[in-house]
Amino acid sequence: MSGHILRNVDFPFPDARFPDLLGAVVQRTVLTGEEPARVVIHDEHNDWLVGDGVNDPNLPGATVLACISHLAEEDPAVAELATLPTGHAATRDDPAKPWTVTPHEWPDDDH
Repeated sequence: MSGHILRNVDFPFPDARFPDLLGAVVQRTVLTGEEPARVVIHDEHNDWLVGDGVNDPNLPGATVLACISHLAEEDPAVAELATLPTGHAATRDDPAKPWTVTPHEWPDDDH
């Protein structure tokens, strides 16, 4: 089924690997290789998000839906995060550094 991207795939994944068609919201800068993945979020809704950690992902056109397995093929450190628990985020300052995993909370927008 070419062109299909899956969402809400049962977790944990078999063999601790991202399913081939699992979709993630990915910053274009990461997808194009302009910036490395520095933030990977597995949110409380079982959605996956991948960002560069330096550019605003909320700008129009900054993110796209892509298969996270493609990112994992390009960056083995992203592949390691297939076991990242729901409600957690992994961050790193540099691709040569290890991931730091912490509980994830969305910023409070009430000002």
